[in-house]
Amino acid sequence: MITVPVESTEAFTVLALFPVGSRYETPKQGGMSHFIEHMMFKGTIRRPNTIDISKALDRVGAEYNAYTSRDYTGYYIKIDSSKMELAIDLLSDMLWESKLDEKELEREKGVIVEEINMYRDNPTMYVEQLFEELLYQNHPLGRDIAGTEEIVRSITQKEMAKYYKEFYQPKNLVLVLAGKIDKKINAAKYFSKINEKVTPRKYLSAKNKHKHSTNIKIRFKETDQVHVALGFPAYSHDDERTFATTILNIILGGTMSSRLFTEVRERRGLAYMIRSGLNHYQDVGNLVIQAGLDKKRLAEALEVIMAEIEKIKKVGVTEDELSMAKENIAGRVVLSLEESSAQAEWYGKQALLMKKIMTPAERLKRYNAVSLADIKKVANNIFNLKDLKLAIIGPYKNEAVIRKMLKF
Repeated sequence: MITVPVESTEAFTVLALFPVGSRYETPKQGGMSHFIEHMMFKGTIRRPNTIDISKALDRVGAEYNAYTSRDYTGYYIKIDSSKMELAIDLLSDMLWESKLDEKELEREKGVIVEEINMYRDNPTMYVEQLFEELLYQNHPLGRDIAGTEEIVRSITQKEMAKYYKEFYQPKNLVLVLAGKIDKKINAAKYFSKINEKVTPRKYLSAKNKHKHSTNIKIRFKETDQVHVALGFPAYSHDDERTFATTILNIILGGTMSSRLFTEVRERRGLAYMIRSGLNHYQDVGNLVIQAGLDKKRLAEALEVIMAEIEKIKKVGVTEDELSMAKENIAGRVVLSLEESSAQAEWYGKQALLMKKIMTPAERLKRYNAVSLADIKKVANNIFNLKDLKLAIIGPYKNEAVIRKMLKF
């Protein structure tokens, strides 16, 4: 159990993290981790239904939710610190005593299918999923976290209970208490046999999964904009190069003063939304550029994006850009950690996914040590055109047209 006392707050957050996500699923289990996350809110032995759980928390104005990723699943309750024991008791009840009721399971299938449809109907959200399907072909990291309608509707209560028992064990749990903590409350009695560092579960490695011939994926859709996700393989959570890559990403497309935002949107008016971002997993990662583009000027926009990538490879970045990016990170860290829930995530995710837990000051020190040469080195390592992957949602069916734009 990790405790993170936060002064100057009256809030308390309890966060439970488990090393289970979509990358641990077989093809027939696709979406199981996410489905179980939903079912944890559907009733326990002491709190038989959803309303019993939600009313107990809504009555005291608590914030509560859960999330499933490819590497982990998390559950949290943020509450007035005077109600700390309620949050701990309720969360432990949900995690260890959920009924996984068959009728609720069948009802929730419809909810999850609509969630899948919602994301697929939103090109801005869905294009990044297509990009990772392309990057991690025939690998669990390339599958939709929520699964498919066919698989979700086929999941049985027996299959779910077996999966739940395999992963939802106290020995797999990272528990974080953050904010104003009442030391008189014994949280350990609710969560027995907790580890501060969970032993990573075995998973199918995704290293070198990007080395295949297909590098374009097109989803035809009659849209006014063309939605693009263009990217490259990058680094895992624990890779030392992530510090330089984070700064590279900020300079390239991470802010409203970044190179891509300036060149693509401000100077040429080719897009409303243009950004770059990083995805880190336990063994791999990626850097992806996303944009919603004028379909009549797609070729021009792709040319500008590729030109900025080549410029960073050949020339690097400036001292001023490097300094600004470091200050940006420092500022964002300070702002993001004002909340007890953010403090809980900061330490909990590191404990679950990384070899070493760093304080904010320790991580900022690593960012401040990044040099211009480091940026140029990771840029030339990541931006290898042979590894480039491009996902597009828009009124296109002819892959050759897109290849011509990128000179593939």
